[in-house]
Amino acid sequence: MSIDLGHDPVVSELARHTAEFVRSVVVPEEEAFAGVAARGGDAMRARLQQAAKDAGLFAPHVPAQFGGHGLDMRGRAPVFEAAGYSLFGPLALNIAAPDEGNMHMLEAIATAEQKERYLRPLATGEVRSCFAMTEPAPGAGSDPTALTTRAAKEPGGWRIDGRKWFITGADGAAYAICMARTSGEPGHRGGATMFLVDADNPGMKIVRHVETLDESLYGGHCEMLFDGCLVPHDAVLGEVDKGFDYAQVRLGPARTTHCMRWLGIAARAQDIAVARAADRRLFGSRLAELGMVQAMIADNEIDIAASRGLVLQACWELDQGRSGAQSTAVAKTFTAEAVWRVVDRSLQICGSLGISGDVLLSRFLREVRPFRIYDGPSETHRWAIARRVVRRHLDNHASAS
Repeated sequence: MSIDLGHDPVVSELARHTAEFVRSVVVPEEEAFAGVAARGGDAMRARLQQAAKDAGLFAPHVPAQFGGHGLDMRGRAPVFEAAGYSLFGPLALNIAAPDEGNMHMLEAIATAEQKERYLRPLATGEVRSCFAMTEPAPGAGSDPTALTTRAAKEPGGWRIDGRKWFITGADGAAYAICMARTSGEPGHRGGATMFLVDADNPGMKIVRHVETLDESLYGGHCEMLFDGCLVPHDAVLGEVDKGFDYAQVRLGPARTTHCMRWLGIAARAQDIAVARAADRRLFGSRLAELGMVQAMIADNEIDIAASRGLVLQACWELDQGRSGAQSTAVAKTFTAEAVWRVVDRSLQICGSLGISGDVLLSRFLREVRPFRIYDGPSETHRWAIARRVVRRHLDNHASAS
């Protein structure tokens, strides 16, 4: 079956409109607050999201019944990239992590009642959410099966106990989707369950904000404590002991949409660098006429184009109902490293301007570096990619003999 890399005219128009909106409305806000979300506060979030609603661009990924455009994964690619041209663009369109991934998962596995209570207000921007899976060592991280947080049945529901950290967006979130072990021991590949925990639950507390390189996401990256956290039976998201399976529903698409958004920043960095190279004169020539600068500009274009192709391949597989495990891992690993290269080269082309606060390239560099760790570090993905390749070889060899 062939892969069509073109986009529906409706999607192309939505991407074009998004690009115009981000440049005219969002970028000035981003520059005013130097790309640091906390400086703008919730008032900025509300202002940008209302502007996106007024422009008809809000929540392009959610179904129409929840106020969105219902784009499939391929349709999201150009729109999310256009939004990602600014660090605050995904926030404005309500497609930022972790909310975008949580919406996708809630749509897929939540009950009708849970969708009304948790998905609808999230999709409309009334609330934010967080996804509480990662734990301090030796708990769940790159290996989610190391999960140590426990949930035990109590009269009327469940009791959750454990510590989480690096939970993006936790401060100010209306609820958490908490992954806890309901059977088995750390290292077992089953026995996890997802729970919906409201922020006002006295058993769930934010311990601290973890100081990090990146500062463009609302609610920070927090350490959280679940201490005798009681939730009712209807707080279970999906089925008991199926949490690791449900995590895959979220993680594959979430890796891919992360790539889309960061490709927007790569394109922005390239635009800044090209404009500088075309204007700046050194040694009797424009920077853009120097071979070494031309090579960096060309390599940026190659990295961006290759990343887009890999993202579309992964999107096509996900839209076909395939797992996309290999294609999303390949796309995530390559794109995370390619975006870093693009921003780094762009900063180098701009020289002293690049490391100054007069353009946001140094902020972009700090923001994109953690992407090589978030959603699985490159090393973990390479291990998984290689393991699948070897397994395929062994399976083919066995079937041939």
